[in-house]
Amino acid sequence: MRRPIDFSRRSWRVKSVGLPLPKNPRYRNWRTGPLLLAVTLVASASAGEPAGLPTSRIDLTPKDQARVLAVTKPTSDFTKPEPFELMQGGAGTSEKDVNRDAFSQSSSNITFEEEGTFKLGNALFRKNWVSSPSSTQASDGLGPLFNERACQNCHLKDGRGRPPEGSTSSTSMFLRLARDASSAEEKAALADHQALNFPDPVYGSQLQDLAVPGLKGEGRMRIVYTEEKAKLADGTVISLRKPSYSVEGLGYGPLDPRTTLSPRLTPPMIGLGLIEQIAPTDILAHADPDDSDGDGISGRPNIVRDGGETTLGRFGWKAQAASIRRQAADAFAGDVGISTPEVPRHWGDCTEAEKDCLALPNGVQQRLGTTEAPPPVMDLVTFYSQNLAVPARRDIGKPEVLAGKKQFYEMGCISCHTPKFVTMRGTPNKAQAFQLIWPYSDFLLHDMGEGPADGQRVGEASGSEWRTPPLWGIGLTATVNGNSFYLHDGRARTLEEAILWHGGEGRKARDRFAAADAANRAALIKFLESL
Repeated sequence: MRRPIDFSRRSWRVKSVGLPLPKNPRYRNWRTGPLLLAVTLVASASAGEPAGLPTSRIDLTPKDQARVLAVTKPTSDFTKPEPFELMQGGAGTSEKDVNRDAFSQSSSNITFEEEGTFKLGNALFRKNWVSSPSSTQASDGLGPLFNERACQNCHLKDGRGRPPEGSTSSTSMFLRLARDASSAEEKAALADHQALNFPDPVYGSQLQDLAVPGLKGEGRMRIVYTEEKAKLADGTVISLRKPSYSVEGLGYGPLDPRTTLSPRLTPPMIGLGLIEQIAPTDILAHADPDDSDGDGISGRPNIVRDGGETTLGRFGWKAQAASIRRQAADAFAGDVGISTPEVPRHWGDCTEAEKDCLALPNGVQQRLGTTEAPPPVMDLVTFYSQNLAVPARRDIGKPEVLAGKKQFYEMGCISCHTPKFVTMRGTPNKAQAFQLIWPYSDFLLHDMGEGPADGQRVGEASGSEWRTPPLWGIGLTATVNGNSFYLHDGRARTLEEAILWHGGEGRKARDRFAAADAANRAALIKFLESL
């Protein structure tokens, strides 16, 4: 996406809302982007960019827009917490005791009736599906090839997954299988956003290691780690484990030589409904695909289709899903092998080459609907996913946390991990309307260099680009999941390792961290642990 930005017009735009000019050029997109986007996106659309994306926040009055610009302004005062910083998930923030259930609480501002809907969705999220045919007709349709029997089995305690260690029979990380376009027709499909990439002709879009009785799984993910040493400026040496991926025990012949393997750890579920209600304009305002300001940070949106319309992708490691419902439908199909109205594949990811799989019965019950998970099931699971609360911050006033926050800003981490947004007014659920939230993400694609690259294209995302993951809740990873594995494949065992894997657009921030003294590095980690 090429979106020229006219810096010469920014001065009067900023003054018109009574805000001072930014001293740091990296803040310019943030401060003035919503006001300029109407001009820049119209120009982009005429150059072939997808039409239909909002070009301004029509949900806000000029007065409200000025308020939003003021409240989302990056701070320069690190002597005390900012107003409302404790409640990083807005009014829905959970202030309950911090324990293993910290990511499983409902939004604090939903109604009593909605709490009942949330609990029903939770029950479906935890439900183990069974193979067809079965006596429990509302629960059959599993697979026939699958990775897990329930959503909760991958999203452990609604938190992040973990790479397989020891036995590979149970994991919350899987391998995406895909190749790039190889014909004119496929290239046209990518250009028109009709496809994100193309599956392996035999094994489909995901490796399923499990299968229903009478059928064999597709194979097993194999990981080999090697240790690499990273020496910091003060002489500290940190070991980074570099993974290499392959598949063993392939059940249906070899993979296509063009097929790439991309490991994907399941991400935390908290705050998804709030992310869904960030105005597209506010996300796009941070994009700088040509690095017009010369700071080495670009950021590009992944434009995808949802319900036939082109829109902004914001969920998934490559921002490949535009909505929670679509993300859930894709997971039902790929992970569990369950069909939904959005993805009506009754045999999940089975391909035409896997004839034994396609010959098995599916779980569609006509009296319940035309898919194995009919609309009422999707409604409940989606509502549950939209209303998992973000936990409150901890220790935000401690000197070491404030010092770490200063380091986070000064090292340039906020160039991608945008601290805060204000959600839209008029949202489908009032609980997510006009909330000040602190996700620490811009939800854009960034080139992270060759280190974390998977070589797999997903829509607009190249093989080295990843969506900036939100950081809220990251400090509770060990509390909720009993482990600390970070990045898309869990290679990082500590937050320090995760930072040191940053390359490409994240290289400057990574180098500043590596050059910092031990006290400043420790303070930065304390800040992250408070999120």
